Amino acid sequence: MAKELDLGLKSAYDELFMDGKSREERKLPKIYDIPISEIDDFPDHPYQVRLDEDMDRLVESIKLNGVITPVTLRKKDDGRYEMVSGHRRKKACELAGLETVKGEVKELTRDEAVILMVESNCQRSEILPSEKAKAYKMRLEAMKRQGQRTDLTSTPLAGKLNKTESADVIGAKFGESGDQVRRYIRLTSLNDGLLNLVDDGKIALRPAVELSYLSGDEQDALLETIAYEDATPSHAQAIKLRQFSQAGKLSEDVILSIMCEEKPNQREKISFRADRLRQYIPADLSPKNTEEYVLKALEYYGRYLDRQKQRER
Repeated sequence: MAKELDLGLKSAYDELFMDGKSREERKLPKIYDIPISEIDDFPDHPYQVRLDEDMDRLVESIKLNGVITPVTLRKKDDGRYEMVSGHRRKKACELAGLETVKGEVKELTRDEAVILMVESNCQRSEILPSEKAKAYKMRLEAMKRQGQRTDLTSTPLAGKLNKTESADVIGAKFGESGDQVRRYIRLTSLNDGLLNLVDDGKIALRPAVELSYLSGDEQDALLETIAYEDATPSHAQAIKLRQFSQAGKLSEDVILSIMCEEKPNQREKISFRADRLRQYIPADLSPKNTEEYVLKALEYYGRYLDRQKQRER
């Protein structure tokens, strides 16, 4: 089991390398060496642990300096530990070949652990939309339960928070509006395929929110159409898909018809430098009438070319 560390070192990491008595005097949490084999991941943890370059750097740092910031754990009823904050550090320790990780053990209820887990991970530099969606939903549900209970050890919420107020509180905490929080939470109603397209940046947040109101079968059909047509819905198309769905008329044929509509950003655009055109356009012509003038000139030139071809036959 965990063995409390006796760290009497004085270094740049004063709080980490401090003996138990000094930590107690300063009312700092005790730091333990926790066997990695005794730590379970947080249930339904919304954040991915990516094996990328950042992880490689973290592994090298741990090999050289150890774990500077201890992980946060809660004790389970079966005697094991549950990770609350530090999934990446735990994985990095495993990759570095360590058998233990430095951590503090907190007495937390399930809802307190959820809130701490979300808050500690939302400081990451890169967070996928799916991660925000699941994390915000977990925190919202935990806050609502806290607002309905009086047996929690954390600071009680003022009154019973409703869904709208809770989303606003979360938004204020993480620098987003309550409406934006609610949009992210809607993403949890998307199937995995569509949610992956949102994470990949192929479907923007607002159209994704509209698509979240489609039924499971409708989302599956849409995903097949996206793959077949190699195109994703625009916001306007997503709104139309939702409207047909709410009217009970969103069949596979309707989905295909909507997805085949031309999008404004897919239309071919032709641009000209104004200084090259100006010499052919009357100086007194207003910008409003310039387009009509150019179109008529092109139409006249097209008829001229047709006459030339007829003469050459």
